[in-house]
Amino acid sequence: MHTHHAIDYIEFTVRDMNAAKRFYTEAFGWGFTDYGPDYAGIQGDNREVGGLLRTDELRLGGPLVILYSNDLEQSLARVTAAGGTIVTAPFTFPGGRRFHFADPSGNELAVWSEK
Repeated sequence: MHTHHAIDYIEFTVRDMNAAKRFYTEAFGWGFTDYGPDYAGIQGDNREVGGLLRTDELRLGGPLVILYSNDLEQSLARVTAAGGTIVTAPFTFPGGRRFHFADPSGNELAVWSEK
C-alpha cells in the first residue's frame, strides 16, 4: 500500500553491495531481493520500500533518513557490531533520544527512540 505524500522509497548508493547487505541485515534485520549485481531491493513488511544501488560515484548528503527503535542502546550496539561508525553519540531531544551513524559506504542515517 502506498500513502499519498508519504516517504515511499529510499535508495542508497553503495560501493560494496555485499558489505552493504551484510551491514543492514546484521544491524536491522533487513531482507533484500537481488536484481543483478548492481541493485538490491529493500523488503518491507508488505512491499519493497527502498534499494541499494552499487556505484563508484556515491550520492552522499540529501535528506537524513531516520529509523525508529524500541531499544536505542540495542540498536546502537548492533550498528557498531555490524561495522557502522557512530557519527553523533546518543543525545536527548524533545520527544526522545537518537544517534547518527555512517554505513560502510559512508551514508549517514539516524535512529531514534521515544525512551
